[in-house]
Amino acid sequence: MSSAEPTEQTGPAVRSHPGHTPRPAPLPGLAESARLLADSATTSSALVADALARIEAAQPTLNAFRHLRAEAALAEAAEADRRLAAGERLPLLGVPVAVKDDTDVAGLPTHFGCDGERPPATTDSEAVRRLRAAGAVIVGKTNSCELGQWPFTEGPAFGATRNPWNTAHTPGGSSGGSAAAVAAGLVPAALGSDGAGSVRIPAAWTHLVGIKPQRGRVSVHPHHDAFQGLTVNGPLARTVADAALLLDAAAGAHPEDFHRPPAVRASDAARRDPGRLRIALAWRPPLTLTGAGPDPEVRRAVTDLAETLARLGHHVEEARPRYGLIGLAFVPRATAGIAEFAARHPEPALLDPRTRSALRTGTRLGGRVVRAARAREVRQHRRIGALFDASGYDVLLTPTTAAPPPRIGTYDRLGAWRTDVTMAAACPYAWPWNVLGWPGINVPAGFTRSGLPLGAQLLGPSRGEERLIALAAQLEDHLRWYQHRPPAP
Repeated sequence: MSSAEPTEQTGPAVRSHPGHTPRPAPLPGLAESARLLADSATTSSALVADALARIEAAQPTLNAFRHLRAEAALAEAAEADRRLAAGERLPLLGVPVAVKDDTDVAGLPTHFGCDGERPPATTDSEAVRRLRAAGAVIVGKTNSCELGQWPFTEGPAFGATRNPWNTAHTPGGSSGGSAAAVAAGLVPAALGSDGAGSVRIPAAWTHLVGIKPQRGRVSVHPHHDAFQGLTVNGPLARTVADAALLLDAAAGAHPEDFHRPPAVRASDAARRDPGRLRIALAWRPPLTLTGAGPDPEVRRAVTDLAETLARLGHHVEEARPRYGLIGLAFVPRATAGIAEFAARHPEPALLDPRTRSALRTGTRLGGRVVRAARAREVRQHRRIGALFDASGYDVLLTPTTAAPPPRIGTYDRLGAWRTDVTMAAACPYAWPWNVLGWPGINVPAGFTRSGLPLGAQLLGPSRGEERLIALAAQLEDHLRWYQHRPPAP
């Protein structure tokens, strides 16, 4: 599978915005940046300075970042150049990347979308430590909605993060800042987190590859079991090879982590033929009591992707996973997780009223109810896993979201219940895989007629990242989605 990026082409959203000026030459991707640095064809100082300039220029329009490390990043880039000149080679030595603002970076506060003051973190999170050990230069921290709860990235603490394909729309959430930064070409790749689709949803709505890895694949330390085991860290990138490279660099456990799956070689998988697979296409989401189904444009895009998979030689047929009442396990775990994070806020009055409502619910559902919800996971693995074990499918294909990206402000002035209902109707497909702890990948599935990105999920059984990555890379070779870029911010 090729990881090279051919000549850039204009996507449909660019044609729908004729007033936009052409985008400057794109920042190289993650793998390409690493290759250029290793070949002495550029310097880390140049790449990092370019990334910082792009971020500063786009910030008034896209508002992707909460914190920048301009001075520190440039100093680290200069040190990377000295190491490169001395012959040192690491997978990401000197390459600029960004991380989401739920992730500790020493010297910066971790606001996680909240208002108010926070002290700077004194140490890096394990994922950031590993990125640094691979040589990456962390240029800043990207915006997230408050405590990562919603599929939009807006809030009084930082304003609204906007979608580079159409700034009237959200890039999704909660890793919306990371998605907007990568889609707009401000950084080659970024780390996000996914507790109910928070990597995959913004990847779908910004035309990116987003990997939700197996629980424990990328450490969430200093949290041992973030959001009651729902949340994992994962990469967002424009290509499968770049996402795999960032996953390889960030992966690995902290000695205190609860979950420690055996290692995978994501970058090797991105160069591997997946073989002929049996793929189940599922349209019906788990029970959410919203009656939601896919928007006609989503259904068209995912149908087209399924037909592409069939043309590539895979056997694709409709099937129905036995989700059962998996939501009864998700709600206690999610709200208890929110309560745990919200309880640490030094000024609770600054929290969104919807967060305070979730805090109350999570407090009521904590303890015995959460333990019972988590105890059901083994049975859920067995029931839903029958799709792979008994029915013999290799991969499950679903829409990533039921709807295209909503407009900025869609969730403003909604109470907690209406926000949850509206969110569940738009995004009913992603969260069950967080309950299971299994891997999934969003792949770009095209655009609406007005130029808004759409995505599809490739979902697998436990520890199945390598097969999903190989299949995504095969699709990418055929569809070349990275050739389409949004208008200049």
